[in-house]
Amino acid sequence: MATRKYEGSKFEMEVSQKIVDWLTVEEALQIDINDIPFTVSMRTPGEDENLVRGLLHSEGIINDVNFIPDIVLKKENDEGVVTIVNVTIPKDKLGDGYSNSRSLLSVSSCGICGKTELGDLAFAGSPIDDSQKIDLELIHQLFEKMNTFQSDFKLSGGTHAAAAFTIDGSLLCSMEDIGRHNAVDKVVGKLITSKKLHEAKIITVSGRISYEIVIKCFKARIPFLAAVSAPSSLAVDYAKELGITLFAFCRGERATCYSNAHRTKLNKQNSKAS
Repeated sequence: MATRKYEGSKFEMEVSQKIVDWLTVEEALQIDINDIPFTVSMRTPGEDENLVRGLLHSEGIINDVNFIPDIVLKKENDEGVVTIVNVTIPKDKLGDGYSNSRSLLSVSSCGICGKTELGDLAFAGSPIDDSQKIDLELIHQLFEKMNTFQSDFKLSGGTHAAAAFTIDGSLLCSMEDIGRHNAVDKVVGKLITSKKLHEAKIITVSGRISYEIVIKCFKARIPFLAAVSAPSSLAVDYAKELGITLFAFCRGERATCYSNAHRTKLNKQNSKAS
């Protein structure tokens, strides 16, 4: 149930007409850990287990990437949309992120909303040191592949997409959600549950890049991140420090690399001297 029909009035040149539009569904999902409420995520229903697993990985709640917790439905609404799930995590599998204070709300537009202090954003780990290079001619093909899976966006125009690929451009999975960071969490969660995280080398996203998406990419140890729109300054700063090759403005056959460009391959005859 990713989209719903809504009636509206369309105004154009002082003329109005009744219309019916498909809109992207946004619903709350409460995530309990060991039967204790932990957080609420505003998301597009669907792929909820992957969303939860990816979120718990990126937030450092689970300290073992190979651990697949039991995720049990606790409640759903009258339309069959899951509203509460419980995740069972043994104490020895709980990471440092579990003890960080967080209020009970994370909205679809902000991956850090609900954090009470900037210190909650801390993360650990050495920069990604990956020697593989990406062929720049491949990048636009990745977005073409991702676009073929954006069925909800084609209906509503209201979803973001994220996809994961191998270094040679083979698609591993693609997800949609009303939230950019939710789509990334769903992708990471799917990679974890399908035991393919180690194969993922590139993540593409349909919107802009903020620093929390860079951190999610870093925690998944994925060295390449590419976006259709602009990066924020902090996203670029983090990408440089964390060893992520960040591309933005990937439209048509154009792309701008803002960090760790040594991992790119380009036909010399197509390059311009600066």
